[in-house]
Amino acid sequence: MNFLGHVVRFIVSAIVLMVVGWIIPQFSVGGFWSALLLALVIALLGWAVEGIFGKGISPFGRGIIGFVVSALVIYVAQFIVGGVHITILGAVLAALVIGIVDLFVPVTPFSAGKDTTRT
Repeated sequence: MNFLGHVVRFIVSAIVLMVVGWIIPQFSVGGFWSALLLALVIALLGWAVEGIFGKGISPFGRGIIGFVVSALVIYVAQFIVGGVHITILGAVLAALVIGIVDLFVPVTPFSAGKDTTRT
């Protein structure tokens, strides 16, 4: 994927995170720039988790392990990005909403590391 494709992916991810912040009361994002930085941090943390533990335990994986890791990555990301406040319940609900959105529009932060060109 080219540079512009990655930029568009993170912009869409930031919009998804802002919508999640609007839907879930325990998930607060300060603004678009905080959401964009949050999308980047979530993608980088997910990449790091996958690099350390493998694809079986990554947020990119499906199933309960991927869901739990996604919630933990979202929760930890709040400590890195300013203007973001997330409770544990908010992180779990956000992982659920992001997972549902990812089914229909696979451009959320958790799909940013996937290579969709291979079959």
